[in-house]
Amino acid sequence: MKLGLHLGANLITRYGFHRDEFLYFAMGRHLQLFRMDFPPAIALLAAAVRGVLGDGLFGIRLVPALFGTLLLVLAVLFARELGGGRSAQLLTGLTVLASPLFMRTANLFQPVVLDQVAWSVALFALARLARENDPRWWLAIGAACGFGLLAKFSIAFVGVAILVATLCTPLRAQLATRWPWLGAALALGIGAPSLVGQIQLGFPVVAQMRGLTHSQLEHVTPLGFVMTQLLFGPGTLLGVVAAVGFVRLPALRPFRVVGWACLAAFGLLLVSRGKAYYFGPAYPALYAAGAVTLEPIARPRLALAARWSAALLVIAYGLFALPIGFPILAPQVMVHYAGNIGAARRTNQGVIDQLPQDYADMTGWEEQVQAVAKVYHDLPPAEQAEVVLVGDNYGEAGALDFYGPRYGLPQPISAAGSFWQFGPGEKPGNVVIVLGEEPESLRRYVDSVVLATRVKNLWGVEEERDVPVIVGRRPKTTVQALWPSLAGRY
Repeated sequence: MKLGLHLGANLITRYGFHRDEFLYFAMGRHLQLFRMDFPPAIALLAAAVRGVLGDGLFGIRLVPALFGTLLLVLAVLFARELGGGRSAQLLTGLTVLASPLFMRTANLFQPVVLDQVAWSVALFALARLARENDPRWWLAIGAACGFGLLAKFSIAFVGVAILVATLCTPLRAQLATRWPWLGAALALGIGAPSLVGQIQLGFPVVAQMRGLTHSQLEHVTPLGFVMTQLLFGPGTLLGVVAAVGFVRLPALRPFRVVGWACLAAFGLLLVSRGKAYYFGPAYPALYAAGAVTLEPIARPRLALAARWSAALLVIAYGLFALPIGFPILAPQVMVHYAGNIGAARRTNQGVIDQLPQDYADMTGWEEQVQAVAKVYHDLPPAEQAEVVLVGDNYGEAGALDFYGPRYGLPQPISAAGSFWQFGPGEKPGNVVIVLGEEPESLRRYVDSVVLATRVKNLWGVEEERDVPVIVGRRPKTTVQALWPSLAGRY
């Protein structure tokens, strides 16, 4: 059912690709496995899926849908591993299915769903280790963390959390054996491309985190982090029930190390002011433990009522949250729906907008490329041969990179984030077309600046609602000479 929901949503959606997806497509096209400024798994997947399935939204979004479906299966298996029967497994699966968090992450070509799968596999292996006391499960934990390291650096939170949980339980005795350390070595070996890339490029993740802290994480408060967990649906209540179960339920006592790991991860994210969804990968394990805790209620009638009530609550919330998790409502309808239900529409910068940011970031990109293409093709052929195409931010640059070939455009360059790593190309920049910069900002680099057009997008985030396209001529220096000074500017 989950896979079908994703496939159906991507068939009927009125939205296009997300700005982040364009970045990952570009990283796949410029693939340098051991020289990338962020973990390369999503770039590898981008290159593979575009090579096999092409550039269609349906085919590309099939990949996160499959990982999201795998996540649901892992959650159900987790419930069974903890001793849950059919009702606990069903409730666990329904809760994953109905959570807007897992709807949305499995519907976007982003590394978040890969991170969720990695956490779930690591915690599942930890549960197996606790039940069987077989130290070879450390290798499975290491493999999961290694895959996670290829997807997102946030795998470090669950890695540290598992270490803390091990120290809090009798499993700490295994730290004196070779198996945990072999698991750690395996994680580092599998995740080596991520680490080598950081070393080669001077640890850009530090600058990225500094920028993220100033632009986004400064808006996250501990109270906000906690309260936002409630927006993930009734499953949050199952997480609270799981905490009780790990303490009180005899059947879950052998698995307390999993509870300690989830608690440690929550505490680490709370203290470091992480975004609320960073804790999302722990929820499949908590849903499973919460469902197992509810299952053995003593009186049959009460047990039946509790199970049906929990299932109906989850289903009702899932239907209610469906338009929040899946882009199925047109923008004008979504604005009213989100406003009427009080859905979160706060952007990463803490500003209340008309659409949820993920939805706004899926609008207007091809129209921008079309406008640039018109400006480009209106130039004399001699100038077209000279043009250097520039995108101001990674969304604009990524859209030019992705849609540009359809409209006969040259490959773009950009100094925004990862795009700077791709370099300035070979043309000196005698003629530049810049998407997203105001004319005044370009005058320091060229003698002639012409505002060719502006691209309007009612539904985009504020910075993308009125985007200029400018043409610059007679540069004061070459793009190649200027490029080193632009490092870290964006």
